[in-house]
Amino acid sequence: MVKAYLRYEPAAAFGVIASVGSNIAYDSSGKHLLTPALEKVGVWHVRQGVCTKTLDPSASSRGPSLGVTSIATSPSALVAVGYADGSIRIWDLEKGTCETTLNGHKGAVTALRYNKLGSLLASGSKDNDVILWDVVGETGLFRLRGHRDQVTDVVFLDSGKKLVSSSKDKFLRVWDLDTQHCMQIVGGHHSEIWSIDIDPEERYLVTGSADPELRFYSVKHESGDGHSVENVDGNEVANNGDLSSQEKWNVLKQFGELQRQSKDRVGTLRFNKSGNLLACQVAGKTVEIFRVLDEAESKHKAKRRVHRKEKKSAKEEHKVIENGETSHIAGEGASLLVTVPDVFKLIQTVRASKKISSISFSPIIPKSSLATIALSLNNNLLEFYSIEGNATNKTLAIELQGHRSDVRSVTLSSDNSLLMSTSHNAVKIWNPSTGSCLRTIDSEFGLCGFILPQNKYGLVGTKGGKLEIIDIGSGTCIEAVEAHGGSVRSVAAVPHENGFVTGSADKDVKFWEYRVEQKSALDPKHLKVSNVRTMKMNDEVLAVAVSPDAKYIAVALLDNTVKVFYVDSLKFFLSLYGHKLPVLCMDISSDGELIVTGSADKDLKIWGLDFGDCHKSLFAHKESITAVKFVRSTHYVFSVGKDNLVKYWDVDKFECLLTLEGHHADVWCIAVSNRGDFIVTGSHDRSIRRWDRTEEPFFIEEEKEKRLEEELETDLENAFENRYAPKEEVPEEGAVALAGKKSKETLSATDSILDALDIAEVELKRMTDYEEEKARGRVAEFQPNVILLGLSPSEYVLRALSNVQTSDLEQTLLALPFSDALKLLAYLKEWTLNPDKVELVCRIATVLLQTHYNQLVTTPAARPVLTVLKELLYARIKECKDTLGFNLAAMDHLKQMMATRSDALFRDAKAKLQEIRSENSKRLEARIETREEKRRKKKNKH
Repeated sequence: MVKAYLRYEPAAAFGVIASVGSNIAYDSSGKHLLTPALEKVGVWHVRQGVCTKTLDPSASSRGPSLGVTSIATSPSALVAVGYADGSIRIWDLEKGTCETTLNGHKGAVTALRYNKLGSLLASGSKDNDVILWDVVGETGLFRLRGHRDQVTDVVFLDSGKKLVSSSKDKFLRVWDLDTQHCMQIVGGHHSEIWSIDIDPEERYLVTGSADPELRFYSVKHESGDGHSVENVDGNEVANNGDLSSQEKWNVLKQFGELQRQSKDRVGTLRFNKSGNLLACQVAGKTVEIFRVLDEAESKHKAKRRVHRKEKKSAKEEHKVIENGETSHIAGEGASLLVTVPDVFKLIQTVRASKKISSISFSPIIPKSSLATIALSLNNNLLEFYSIEGNATNKTLAIELQGHRSDVRSVTLSSDNSLLMSTSHNAVKIWNPSTGSCLRTIDSEFGLCGFILPQNKYGLVGTKGGKLEIIDIGSGTCIEAVEAHGGSVRSVAAVPHENGFVTGSADKDVKFWEYRVEQKSALDPKHLKVSNVRTMKMNDEVLAVAVSPDAKYIAVALLDNTVKVFYVDSLKFFLSLYGHKLPVLCMDISSDGELIVTGSADKDLKIWGLDFGDCHKSLFAHKESITAVKFVRSTHYVFSVGKDNLVKYWDVDKFECLLTLEGHHADVWCIAVSNRGDFIVTGSHDRSIRRWDRTEEPFFIEEEKEKRLEEELETDLENAFENRYAPKEEVPEEGAVALAGKKSKETLSATDSILDALDIAEVELKRMTDYEEEKARGRVAEFQPNVILLGLSPSEYVLRALSNVQTSDLEQTLLALPFSDALKLLAYLKEWTLNPDKVELVCRIATVLLQTHYNQLVTTPAARPVLTVLKELLYARIKECKDTLGFNLAAMDHLKQMMATRSDALFRDAKAKLQEIRSENSKRLEARIETREEKRRKKKNKH
């Protein structure tokens, strides 16, 4: 009989506050902050400092280890999240559900931006393309091609009519979205452009690169009469067509440059919601905050600058006259030129504790300060700063829910109720079932550890050679014992005894005993450890393991061997040699028959512990194996490695049963529960993952077939994307292409449509035959085809088309042959009678006409169908348009009626916003005045 095994599946992932792969973003209300957490997005309540929900794609819809790469929030409750495979998911933040998935990019999504209304979404990617998406219709509108390298940022201009994109190719491109072409290419940057942003009033566009300065551009808008209007610091300058033909269409005009304080490259540039602050985050530990001065202040500053120049020139006037030269500096005051330093003034520099990954301004303007800014750091930490006129204060840090660096060891308590994890500066105690952090204890770099029975104490072996005794109840380190002269690499409990063994880089293996002592009746009880025996080895010890009967101790050494000794006499028993590189981990089975070793040579070796013979050597991982663990009372083994994978083995049959994908970096450690019902793994990506055993059985042969199918599918995907084909050259002025991409989903959707058309055709033929038979008088009861699910042939085909995702419809129809496209066109007339399907019918008709235009024109059979559709579609669209127009007008009328009855609903919000803005500007002015007064007093004293 074929043996069945039970499947392990991912159950929980915890310990990640903010990963480094993506930006952070506030939601539209400002109450929640969205942070990337590897493949998920965490929604943090800012005031409470807790994660209220996670946006996690289902395992079936996402690929393995698919990281979040970009986040954008819309004015409504919708959030767009870009992933490493190029997909974009639109989430409803209130419900926590995925509304739609948009597939179009072939590389990771690197930039996302909504327009002001939230109806359009622009995305940039590592595939060098920019795609514009219709969020309401859930479809891709078009693809803009022209950049020669990864797109780094996108921003909408001119009420969403234009789009500016930046790229690593050092160029900005301005796209006209109405005509779908590149209007302007802006050069001048000496290095890759990393971020761009525009202020809410669309006066200035700022770009940041690795250059030592920020570049500013003034934005030219089109007025109602067709003339272009340039807004330079509040002054509208009209251009009446006197410019050259090239300059006439330029939207961005260089305004100037501003020197940065930091030498690091720019990471993110963002204006706050009111537009009076600009934050420049660099690829280091600082964020420079600039204040954007209004028109009056900037002009005043410019006047003072000119005045200082005039004063300086007056002093030098005598010398100038003596040399026989004339001075023209006095004429500068007549034409006042506002420069970038007159508008943008550095007021604060925020310094974080570690390197900053991303920043986000809160949309809520606090009463006591200018703004609140959130920072995500590269050590899994969130910090919030309040920006004031003369200082920045850290208001909150979210740090307890995760480690600052790699999770180097995980260990479960004897009853599986507690989990202890170690890192470079802390030990954390978790509840493995809920993923909540119960205790955080400051510690040295912990490399290994275990929880003693009764769950009161934990032991941690550190890189400095100490043994730290942790009191779990109080969350404190009771004592740090100087145990070894080198790092403690491994700790193993001695079964049935109050003892444990440690192995270290100082070539010693030490046996310890522990006991709970109480000095006096008043003093609390404390755990004491004492060294009982020491065994000297020839080389550094990397791992130790004790057999379940406490008869043997296995020691892995740096010389690639494993030495087995008797525990009682410490006499040599066996030497296991065969690995080409040092053994990093090992474990002994519950029955004491087998020992499994994992090495840096990527091999897993299974040995018999009776004679030391190697049963099998398996090439287990693509990188070093870091940990192996037996499931108790079985010969099943889990192994983890630096290839991000967890593997499940049957070492009696020497077969790989399962490969568990989920981690995004090296997996360092693993712990298996006593019953084997779950396992826990810790990784370099700072996440701790729990994998649960399910009741679903599987067979080895089925899993092998599944793996082969997956390999075949990846090859197919490579074929879709034409990775090996020469890339077509995009002209310098850019090009437009279809937004979607060919994928497995679109091909299977095409197949389902073709099947539906064939079934419907057969059914229609049966129906006509039946009618003929009926006319002849041979009446037999007509039996409809059960496959049609009680639908008519036309409805069945419509059902197949309705099931296609809106974003994939274009690519699905492109794959249809011309003969089937003709059949589909014939059904459209009947479908137009359904008012809910008019939009779908119009889209199908448009795509088919654009794709097969030449063939349709030359096919006489298609003309009657097209003639009927021409009359029908226009009439149906006009009906829908009229209905929508009527409804909009009615709602507008209701809004006006409500506004006349009560001022509260529609007027107060706008008025309040203006009040807040005016209050903030007054407050700023008052602060500036008090500062200047203090300076004057200081000068007077001196």
